[in-house]
Amino acid sequence: MQRKLNPANIPRHVVLIILCLFAVFPIYWMVVSSFKPLSEILNSSLMVSKPTLSNYIEAAATIKILRLTLNTLLIAVSHAVFQLLTAVMASYALTRWEFKGRGLIMIILSLTWLVPFQAIMIPNYVTIAAMNLRNTIVGVVLPFTASAFAILSIYQAFRSFPKALIEAAVLDGISEPGILFRIIIPNIKATLVSLGILLFINGWNEYIWALLVNANLDQAPIQIGLQSFLALEGNAWGPLMAAATLSSLPILVLYIVLQKQIINSFVKWGIK
Repeated sequence: MQRKLNPANIPRHVVLIILCLFAVFPIYWMVVSSFKPLSEILNSSLMVSKPTLSNYIEAAATIKILRLTLNTLLIAVSHAVFQLLTAVMASYALTRWEFKGRGLIMIILSLTWLVPFQAIMIPNYVTIAAMNLRNTIVGVVLPFTASAFAILSIYQAFRSFPKALIEAAVLDGISEPGILFRIIIPNIKATLVSLGILLFINGWNEYIWALLVNANLDQAPIQIGLQSFLALEGNAWGPLMAAATLSSLPILVLYIVLQKQIINSFVKWGIK
């Protein structure tokens, strides 16, 4: 049955449409500007009269966009995988066994979550430099292999898992890894996927730490590449918009493909 439009909801929908236009317009302007020739780049037209690919050719010739995008993808995937792995292991240990100091560990994790990364950036930098990991992707990823936010988030899912199923698995002789990977993880897969998407997006947007430890563009993420492009080319807005469009394309494709899961992850973890 078709739902009838409630006149009282019309103002609400109008406001939402206006907000959506405000959100989408910068992306539209970026894409349109990337196809504008130099003679049109500074005008206020919302359309392109003579579209050109010269901006994309110049951007690709100036910086290694494909290499930088692959670096960013590797960093983001590593962030999500390692943080999920450490969070699953830690949460399983904290919920599976009773031991002294467990409450203290939870307090320390909660306090660690409240500490901004900028407060520990310099000690991390000294450690990475001492390990000779500057200008490497490993140096960018290593401080983010564990996350208090991820541990505390998955801990709630492990804590709510029925203990009767775990006890039945123990009686059946299933090992601890079997309980974790064959029983618990398949039942909390939705939680892991939604959290993994959020961690991936956080890794994709990483900039300050990568800029601090990485001066080599061959090992840098796309954000640093765009900054270096701006420093090299100055006011070459057409190629800059082309480079920005190419760098945004993977995350836009990911959003289109996993739109429902991404929205659910923001809603779920935003409420928590």
